[in-house]
This record gives sequence, C-alpha cells and structure tokens, in this order.
Amino acid sequence: MQFAKRLEKIPPYLFAEIDRKRDEMVSKGVDIINMGVGDPDKPTPQPIVQAMHEAIDDSFTHNYPPYQGTKEFREAVVQWMERRFGVTGLDPNTEVVSSIGSKEAIHNTFLAFVESGDYTLIPDPGYPVYRTSTIFAGGEYYRMPLLPEANFLPDLAAIPEEIARKAKLLWINYPNNPTGGLATLEFFEELVAYCKKYDILLCHDHAYSEMAYDGYKPPSVLQVPGAKDIAIEFHSLSKSYNMTGWRVGFVVGSSHGIKGLGQVKTNVDSGVFKAVQKAAIAAYSTTEAQLQAVMSVYQKRRDIIVQGLQSLGWDIEAPKATLYVWAKVPQGYNSTEFVTLLLDKCGIIVPPGNGYGESGEGFFRIALTVADERMHEAIKRMKDAGIRYS
Repeated sequence: MQFAKRLEKIPPYLFAEIDRKRDEMVSKGVDIINMGVGDPDKPTPQPIVQAMHEAIDDSFTHNYPPYQGTKEFREAVVQWMERRFGVTGLDPNTEVVSSIGSKEAIHNTFLAFVESGDYTLIPDPGYPVYRTSTIFAGGEYYRMPLLPEANFLPDLAAIPEEIARKAKLLWINYPNNPTGGLATLEFFEELVAYCKKYDILLCHDHAYSEMAYDGYKPPSVLQVPGAKDIAIEFHSLSKSYNMTGWRVGFVVGSSHGIKGLGQVKTNVDSGVFKAVQKAAIAAYSTTEAQLQAVMSVYQKRRDIIVQGLQSLGWDIEAPKATLYVWAKVPQGYNSTEFVTLLLDKCGIIVPPGNGYGESGEGFFRIALTVADERMHEAIKRMKDAGIRYS
C-alpha cells in the first residue's frame, strides 16, 4: 500500500526530527541539553490545574462539547480580548471559535480557503505548518523573506501583482517565531489595507502574545480599525500559561473567516473537552502579577543565553518577546553544519534556521525551555569546545 503522492512533497516535521535525534543520542549515553522545542518545562499554574480538577468532577463536562466552544468559553474570550487589547464589539456567536491549540486551527484554515491554483503568502523563516498545510490543501506558497535589515518584517511591495491577485491567505506571526521580530500597529494597518485591496484573508498567528519582556506588550491586529472585516487572529494558551499538552486556544475576528474555519472543524474534530475549556477560562483570569511571575522565568533565561553568547563573541541583542533567541551561525558554517557541531561536540540540540525556510539559512534558534543551570552548562560546553562566533 503506497502513501498518497502529496506526502512526497512534505519533508519530515522539523521537531519530530529533533525528538528522533535526541532519543538517538540519549540511547548512546550522551547527556543532552535539549533547547530545540518550545515546550515550557514549568508546570501549569496551580489555579488552572485546580479549575480542571473541579471541572472533571462535574458530569456536565463529560459529553460532547459544542463544536464552536461553550458559550461560557467564547464569552470569556471576548472579555479577555477587550481587557487585554481594548478590542470591543466582538460577537461570541459568530466571531469566536475554540481550537485544539493553534496548530489544528491553522491547518484547517488552509483547508477552508485554499485549493488548486491558489497562493498563500507565508513568512520565511516561519512556522513550518504554513508551508506544509498549503501543500496539503493543493495550493502554492509564496515566500515573504523576513530579513534582519528589515527588522524581520515582510516587504509587501515585493510581492508580484499576479501572485497577490491569486492569494487567498496572508500569514503573519508577531511576536515572531523564530526570529523574535516585532510588529507595530502601523505595520498592521499596512497589512489590513493590503489584504482589503486584494481580498485576502489576513491570518495573525498570535501564539506569543503574552510572552514578552521589559514592559513590552504585543498588539493585536484586531486593534486596527476595520481589521475585523478581513482578519482573523489565532491565540493559544500553550506557551503563555505552560499548557502545551492541554491543547486549547481560540480564533477570533472576521465572521467570514470564522465561518469557513468552523465548517471544516465540524467535519474533522469534535471540539475541546469542556473541562479543558473551564481550565482555560481560569487562565484568562490570571492576574498581571501572576503572568509576570511566569514571564520572569523566561526573561532570566533569555539573559543567561544572550550574555553567554556575547561572552563567546556573538553580537546579539536580547529579544523583547517569544520563547526563543535567534542567532547567527559563525562564519564558515551553514545552519545545518553548525547545529550538528553543537550536537556532536557539546550534546546541545537546537534547530537550524533553514528548517524554518530558506531565509533562515545562517541562523539557529535556541528555546528557553531548560533550567537556568542547564543553560549555564550549555554556554560552558561551547566555551570548553572552543566554539566562538569570532
């Protein structure tokens, strides 16, 4: 029995490969420091866990959930969007849908809007799912390079007119994975105007909306007047609340976008366990002080890595957001060669920048998901191995 031909176009998933390499090295007795995957290592905050315990004991949660999410969940989303971003007037019935984290909703949006002959406009480097889901949907993707000299923002003027007219979706992700790049409301305004001009659904993957430091507060694209006509925004509780395994989030914005996504979802999944939705509601009630206590852990780790790399010759600034540090590889190496060197010489796993797209060549990404002492150990191993940027 042969696989479908579409699988021939799909490379092995980057993070599955990282897991495979980790297991292989561990089996050889290597003490691995795995900074490859953005999976928070701290437990989910106790109030959220407690809400889950209570919800499990309530038989109301034991049957099928509403496909779009419970009314209570969707109303909590609307309240959170207003409280966090000042976005008002969202309709919980037509402009909000629950999601099983972000990944499934991102993929299903492609199935809802993209078919043969259509283009998607995707950031490069970017979350690999943007590319693979375009292929699964039968479309073609156009890479929007994110370059350091442009502050990791796409150049809309560089997109050919004929591509723009065939495009169905334009994807952005700020704060950006993997680069840590940031976007302003002014840039979001440009994106909204561009997508309205070409009748493109603007999709903002906002998975790192709360993963910010030094007082920075990432904006929502829905803060732009009129954005709701053309944009949907994807939120996940995975990173901000240490809930990667819980698989819960939401999509909010354009009623047309939500309707299309919802039509796919009702046919391919049965919604989010109601007890998990109850826990998510508790997460939305997290105070600013409680959230900052979580963020302070990652901010300290960021500083350990950035200062450590600086001590080894890297000219690098501390990112103001995300769970990652995006750094150049030393001269004389490409991305794959350098991360292989780190694995072989230091027992350190990090993904190569080219795993996120062609424009990621020359970089590697460090996830801030191991304890402080392991990060210090990683820097020490690099120093002992004679690895320097310059």
